[in-house]
Amino acid sequence: MLRRVLTRLQYRLLKLLAPGGTSRVTSAAYAGRSKLRVLLGDALVDSLRGQRVLDFGCGLGDESLELAAIAAHVYGLDIVPRYLAEAQRKAHAAGLADRVTFGTAPPREPVDTIVSLDAFEHFSDPAGVLRQMYDLLRPGGRVVASFGPTWYHPFGGHLFSVVPWAHVVFSEQALIRWRSDIRSDGATRFSNVEGGLNQMTIRRFERLVRASPFRLVTLEPVPIRACRRFHSRLTREFTTAIVRCVLERHQAAPGG
Repeated sequence: MLRRVLTRLQYRLLKLLAPGGTSRVTSAAYAGRSKLRVLLGDALVDSLRGQRVLDFGCGLGDESLELAAIAAHVYGLDIVPRYLAEAQRKAHAAGLADRVTFGTAPPREPVDTIVSLDAFEHFSDPAGVLRQMYDLLRPGGRVVASFGPTWYHPFGGHLFSVVPWAHVVFSEQALIRWRSDIRSDGATRFSNVEGGLNQMTIRRFERLVRASPFRLVTLEPVPIRACRRFHSRLTREFTTAIVRCVLERHQAAPGG
């Protein structure tokens, strides 16, 4: 009974704060800039020159097309057919159709590098995705990934972050009820909203990698600009903008 009352009160407060639904996570940081280079950094992007690259979760294909300008070939992988159709249209318009392949199935041959952007906080089974990525790479191949905001970022709840840390302060039930007024897809949990939210933290991601067959080469929590002075190992869950990392598949054993 008390739980229902609290949910109702929180729902009413959310309606006052954001009656029409407002997300504080925007793409303004990429205005006039390469999202690929902002998220991965120039050195990582340039290291992909001449490689066979898989863009894991390519969406509308913009980053796949940017990669196609420097890579030997790019495979754009996504589960949404309408995204892939638009990505293919863009590839033809840009004259890159012979350098990039889009589809819902991964390439048959192993690739040199898998690129993953803004995805690990959305996968319903991130451990399973890591295993799949490992199998898609050649020995010595890499995953270069950037994801975020992570769960304890002020706006780590994406659509649910109507005010900083709203996704942590308000209950899941109240937030889902508020969302149902603006979205009619029948979602009942954070995990089954459109795109999904798996409540990924930096610590959880590190545990997942340790339990995977990958070797963690680098993991860089990039601080929120306004929080750089306070960013440390102790505060990183709350002051990190994105996580940038490199994972490596083990080299084949000699004679293997």
